[in-house]
Amino acid sequence: MNVLVILIPVSLILGAIGLVAFLWTVRSDQYDDDKGNAARILLDDD
Repeated sequence: MNVLVILIPVSLILGAIGLVAFLWTVRSDQYDDDKGNAARILLDDD
């Protein structure tokens, strides 16, 4: 049971870091081009 005292805060901290990283990518418009990748495969770069 003593290990839960360590694991629960560590998992909450890691979850918070993941949430902050996700919110940072959304706010910096990382997911802005949702149609570009679908059309890029059809373009011929040669």
